[in-house]
Amino acid sequence: MLLFALGFLLVILQPSTGQFPRVCANVQSLLSKECCPPWDGDGSPCGELSNRGSCQNILLSQAPLGPQFPFSGVDDREDWPSVFYNRTCRCEGNFMGFSCGECKFGFSGLNCTERQLKTRRNIFQLTTSEKNKFLAYLNLAKGTPSQDYVIATGTYAQMNNGSNPMFRDINVYDLFVWMHYYASRDTLLGGSNVWRDIDFAHEAPGFLPWHRVFLLMWERQIQRITGDENFTIPYWDWRDAEDCEVCNDEYMGGRHPTNPNILSPASIFSSWQVICTRSEEYNSQQALCNATSEGPIRRNPGNNDKSRTPRLPSSAEVEFCLSLTQYESEPMDKMANYSFRNTLEVRDPELDTGFEVWSHQCGVQGTITALLLLATPRLIQARIPLAFLDT
Repeated sequence: MLLFALGFLLVILQPSTGQFPRVCANVQSLLSKECCPPWDGDGSPCGELSNRGSCQNILLSQAPLGPQFPFSGVDDREDWPSVFYNRTCRCEGNFMGFSCGECKFGFSGLNCTERQLKTRRNIFQLTTSEKNKFLAYLNLAKGTPSQDYVIATGTYAQMNNGSNPMFRDINVYDLFVWMHYYASRDTLLGGSNVWRDIDFAHEAPGFLPWHRVFLLMWERQIQRITGDENFTIPYWDWRDAEDCEVCNDEYMGGRHPTNPNILSPASIFSSWQVICTRSEEYNSQQALCNATSEGPIRRNPGNNDKSRTPRLPSSAEVEFCLSLTQYESEPMDKMANYSFRNTLEVRDPELDTGFEVWSHQCGVQGTITALLLLATPRLIQARIPLAFLDT
């Protein structure tokens, strides 16, 4: 389910997680368009002998596309993951994963029947050792190659329709940076042409469930590489804050003393290299981000466009957002008015800005800060449609 967890949400376009299981990133899987690897527990595809799942044709939404994307058959993310695979593991009960080898989020145990309840905590309420462990986990993820997943470095057409696989390794942290890029990137139309008004993770009803599953997947991967099954992402309650309270060397990194656009050398994040930041370069080359290092983290909190995001949202604005009773409204994109989703993400009808826009305007996406931004406690209870909650 990790690769296809969001493939069935009904939004303007089929959302895409953009994960490729290593065991299916080969000529045989691509040409057969089948990703049904064996479960290690019994050696059968999808753990079928143990009733964990079976290899099935994928299910796609039959809902019509919205007018926001006037093309068909030009983007690998359309009807995800059908361009690459049309048969995948369909897991039973509380099993999930590309081979049905994992438990659904919220479950554990040999047969995935034990309920788990984990608590995300305020980052400022962590003890010093807990905070240091969190930062160490991030650093470990940045330096640990993903054992299960690879990234695509070319489109399906550039892979000669599967006969020339184009994939490469990536570390656990950057896997999720790349996933976010891949779901949000422009559509390559050939030559020098691109379609920019496209996003498979934002500006549509799938914004909240996409990011919910994204965070759960990220937590799961950290739990696996650390062996800490109780790890959860802490949150920053940014209501009424006057500045970026986590942007210091104790937490996510402070300013460099001579260059305010990069991090202090005292921060563990000062040695990190970013990826997937040069969208115009990729577009001009009709290429995908290949996760090559592109320089240090650049961040200057407070130096954002004040006309768009004059300040952090207030408690009153959070309450206003939560008072909206309609999850979505027409046209179900960035112009939706008095939509809970769009107010949270893009456009407060009173302020003409949204909470998620603030996170990007303030340049905090270089580290896990962007994940913290989405987790203020009142918004953790955001009214996601019930169909999306049982993940």
